[in-house]
Amino acid sequence: MVLNLSDEDALSRAAQGDSEAVGVLYDRYVERIYNYIYYRTSNQHDAEDLTSRVFTRAIKHITNYEDRGLPFSAWLYRIAHNLVANWHRDNSRRQVVGLDESFNISGTQEQPETLVVRSEEENFLMGLVSSLPEDRQQLLILKFVDHLSNAEIGEIMGRTEGAIKSLYHRTLISLRDEVKKLDPNHPFLKENGWKE
Repeated sequence: MVLNLSDEDALSRAAQGDSEAVGVLYDRYVERIYNYIYYRTSNQHDAEDLTSRVFTRAIKHITNYEDRGLPFSAWLYRIAHNLVANWHRDNSRRQVVGLDESFNISGTQEQPETLVVRSEEENFLMGLVSSLPEDRQQLLILKFVDHLSNAEIGEIMGRTEGAIKSLYHRTLISLRDEVKKLDPNHPFLKENGWKE
């Protein structure tokens, strides 16, 4: 059955023109790529359009795909990264994550007070994240939303794994310092062992 194909088998078949194998790869990765693009553009219409373009470009160049020891998804993220960078450049827009749309907390069984406190904390942190430079925002999205490894993030961002580790460390220090400056008693500092 085609649905049970590994990425390697699906790629091989897709390169030979097998539309079902292309469909398997699309179904496997479309949601992750869309979410990544949405976080980078904060616009549903543009995210849908760019996601479509990622897969169109991937299908067009699937015969050129080269396994470099990273998952196929890293190649898709790299295509998405380039398209989003072009989108930002072409539209002269600064990346902003919509705070109201960033977290979906519906469907939980928690008390309303707990949800309000969590929502306020999430909005506080998302406000800080959205004030970071674009490369740091992208790093946090890839690490915490998409749960990618440093090697995968490095491939997507065109940097070494060591450079990603360093950027991640600097980003966390920057966030910690900003939280301390804005609210020295914020619970986030204690929860993450940053309270002195």
